[in-house]
Amino acid sequence: MRLLYQHMRMMPVIPLAWIMLFLGGVAFGEVPLHLDGEFRQGGLVVGKTAPGVQVQVQGRRMRVSAEGVFLIGIGRDDPGPVEIRITDANGLERIDRVPVVTRDYRIQRIDGLPEKQVSPPADVLERIRAEAAMTRAARSRDDPRTDFLAGFIWPLEGPVTGVYGSQRILNGQPRTPHFGVDVAAAVGTPVMAPAGGVVSLVHPDMYYSGGTLVMDHGHGLSTTFIHLSRILVAEGQRVERGQVVAEVGATGRATGPHLDWRMNLLEIRLDPELVAPPRQSPEPPPTTAAD
Repeated sequence: MRLLYQHMRMMPVIPLAWIMLFLGGVAFGEVPLHLDGEFRQGGLVVGKTAPGVQVQVQGRRMRVSAEGVFLIGIGRDDPGPVEIRITDANGLERIDRVPVVTRDYRIQRIDGLPEKQVSPPADVLERIRAEAAMTRAARSRDDPRTDFLAGFIWPLEGPVTGVYGSQRILNGQPRTPHFGVDVAAAVGTPVMAPAGGVVSLVHPDMYYSGGTLVMDHGHGLSTTFIHLSRILVAEGQRVERGQVVAEVGATGRATGPHLDWRMNLLEIRLDPELVAPPRQSPEPPPTTAAD
């Protein structure tokens, strides 16, 4: 099988002997397990086991490919450990519990703002709920495709101005954390698909996110681009890694032109910077979300 996630920033493959140190249950037989990725808040891990087994992660049954590949997503505030339970066709079972590296997030407090800048007006709440439901539906797609195995690239070059997990507290009210990475660029800058996939949502103007594009990479893993000025693909269209799919904008609730890149494993919010390859050029100190 191809080397998993050759373009990802990866921690070393976790040896079985090391994993066993954190075993809360027991491992029987010879059910194999190979893990690539970071067991870090916001991280994505690619698992490889024997074909035909059943895999549960944190009690949830996961899709397993015909080759035994499955995905593990770790949320922003997940303290760990991550429990992986694998059962083969003969009923043999292994239970691994892997610790999670926790993170400190950037918190920005802003007081004295007019109320209209803190809470949306009542007359747009129905629109906001409807658009949120559309986005959730697009991210709930769970196809057997494994486009993610070819690895990810950055969708464009530019300074990172907003990071995953950062949060604003406005007039004492904690806002939803920023779940993406912001890359500053001029309006009209081409944006590339970071991996192959299928377009699952195109919307020209959502209230918060403006021009919004969701691409599905298989097994419930999706990329979302927001604040776009132009989208160049259609729902249901197949896209390839590196293909230009959109253009940077400042639409929706954005304070300036930039790309906000987000990733989900179904409902779990992931950090794209942990999946993409390391940046080649120095970056300015990251700020909180630009939107």
